[in-house]
Amino acid sequence: MSALHETARPAARGPRTVWGLLLRRLLGHQLAVGSAAFLVILGCLAILTPVIEAGLGVEANAVDLTQRFAGPTAGHWLGTDELGRDLLARLLYGGQVSLFVGIVAALASAVIGTLIGLPAGYYGGRLDAVLMRLTDGVIALPLLPLLIVLAALDLNKLGLPEALVNDPNVSLYRMIVIISLVGWTTVARLVRGAALSLREREYVLAATAAGAGGMRIMAVHILPNVVSPIIVATTLSVGNVILLESVLSFLGLGIQPPIASWGNMLTGAQELIWSAPVLAFYPGMLIFVTVIAFNFLGDGLQDALDPRAIEG
Repeated sequence: MSALHETARPAARGPRTVWGLLLRRLLGHQLAVGSAAFLVILGCLAILTPVIEAGLGVEANAVDLTQRFAGPTAGHWLGTDELGRDLLARLLYGGQVSLFVGIVAALASAVIGTLIGLPAGYYGGRLDAVLMRLTDGVIALPLLPLLIVLAALDLNKLGLPEALVNDPNVSLYRMIVIISLVGWTTVARLVRGAALSLREREYVLAATAAGAGGMRIMAVHILPNVVSPIIVATTLSVGNVILLESVLSFLGLGIQPPIASWGNMLTGAQELIWSAPVLAFYPGMLIFVTVIAFNFLGDGLQDALDPRAIEG
């Protein structure tokens, strides 16, 4: 009975699952966990900005010239800017915009890259050659000058609906589209390389022999096995997108006022850097810390999702 009890004890624990191993490896990466916690807190604050705004009794766009450059007070925790607007509220609204652009553009880029890299790797041949030459051509383009040119295009001359052109959020939509159109190349190359390897696996060959079509094989047998590099690449690209949006907004070609973003807040503070340095410090520091946090989180996910480590 004792021997039976001892034999049954390990079985009661259950086998180690892949997700359990992934979570344990991710929790072992302290920088990734800390970065994830920071990003969750920042995201929650950005989502709850209207509640925080109401609780403090302030409005992000309310101009009060009698309160210009005021220091931190009970009503304005971080003080006010050159127009007397609450700095904390504008930073949180800027976080909404910057995080939204970064995450949505990174996800859109991942979708485009997957749609290009998956058939290129699976079918190979001429389709692979054409799609990869397209990818190489986009990579070879000078990124920042290209983004500046695209951001400076007059939407009225592109034949777009007038309602869209006059939409106050059109600069936000344009940033997402522009960055997505040039940011998919890394995911495309990663997915293509993984698909080239996976198409020779036994289960893919068995599905082909069973009569499964190419679309089904890519969707059911290959795509689930390339999710890991897609997740890592997407996480790492969010920080780059936030930087690109900040640069374009700083140059006056990105998110346009009255919508606040960390980039255009830096633009408004550049002439006040000596008289009111905090106006540049806060958005600049948030950009820096957020980008670093996404990079640390991406590194942690890369280590946790490493198939060699999981198998070991």
